[in-house]
Amino acid sequence: MSTTALVICGALGREVKDIVDRRGWDVDIYGVSALLHLYPSRIVDELRVKLHDLRPRYEKLVVVYGDCGTTGKLEPLLEEVGASRLRGPHCYEMFAGEERFAEMMEARPGTFFLTDWLVRNFDRAVVRGLGLDRHPDIKSILFGNYEAIVYLRQVPNPRLAEKAKDIAKYLGLPLEIDDVGLGELEERLAALVENDSPSVAAPAALPLRRLRRHLPMNGEDKATSP
Repeated sequence: MSTTALVICGALGREVKDIVDRRGWDVDIYGVSALLHLYPSRIVDELRVKLHDLRPRYEKLVVVYGDCGTTGKLEPLLEEVGASRLRGPHCYEMFAGEERFAEMMEARPGTFFLTDWLVRNFDRAVVRGLGLDRHPDIKSILFGNYEAIVYLRQVPNPRLAEKAKDIAKYLGLPLEIDDVGLGELEERLAALVENDSPSVAAPAALPLRRLRRHLPMNGEDKATSP
């Protein structure tokens, strides 16, 4: 029976599952829809429900999120339930690496970042998610101050590269593809999972049970991968 639960952003589902399988970790994975990034306050609400539900069942809770626009509201929740989360403001910084990301933002603050997940899901997460399909005139308002797109690529894939070019053309921005792989995501996650210290000990009298892995992308608890 696992004593560790990972509660992850759906946008990192494939990458986290790859790390877990490759390292042979005995953990249970629970996902939160990546589309909640359109409403950052709902990330905190969703995590609050999941973490309080999981707290009695696990010794260690690891939240695979950055701050992700929650403006510091995750930290009090993590302290409340005795969970830990990955260091970093968001997955772009995790994939690029702290130093490299800072250099990129210093050189060109007006950069729009893509990841494998965002390239695959651009239409529903950005075009339909922001209503650009219904109100195309707001595209210039939302993206008018961007200077370029940097695709922080996890795995070379010709199909995704072509789709990234289509996205750049749609937004009218030059595209750079930077092969970063998992960046610092794996080492930051490993530092939390492989630490033997539990977050907060689960009550000994409460039986632990093996739970299936959940990687929901549409707010549903179903075993799918983004």
